Amino acid sequence: MRKTARTLSRGLSTRLRTAGVIALTCLALAACTGEQFQKGYILPPGALEQIPIGASQDQVLIVMGTPSTVATLDGEVFYYISQRAERPVAFMNQKLVDQRVIAVYFDKNRQVRRLANYGMKDGKIFDFISRTTATSGQELSYLTPLFKLLSFN
Repeated sequence: MRKTARTLSRGLSTRLRTAGVIALTCLALAACTGEQFQKGYILPPGALEQIPIGASQDQVLIVMGTPSTVATLDGEVFYYISQRAERPVAFMNQKLVDQRVIAVYFDKNRQVRRLANYGMKDGKIFDFISRTTATSGQELSYLTPLFKLLSFN
């Protein structure tokens, strides 16, 4: 009878040890899962649809909130800047996934003249609303440093 109790005790001990090793392995793997990082402005869902051409500057501030930065290029421009990065495994470097600059252009009467949602496409600044690349000199000269400043490289 003593041999069976010892045998049962050893079997139980081995199973507990194996379960402990499996639990520690699962914990270690869970700690290594990827992370996502959102920096800057977070665009509320449907916000751009609430800002028609001709809307007042106050309406834009109510819907979008305070801009990240403001410029004066042939009228005032509000810039909302955001960046999304991810790290597939803990302790690795972050990889830039998306960076956006939402620009709201106002005329001299402080009404929305144009909306733009700039991002990078094929290495060039691209407006995802009008589906064009930025070409006007003054506008492009302001956007290019913003994107360079945002990049991790």
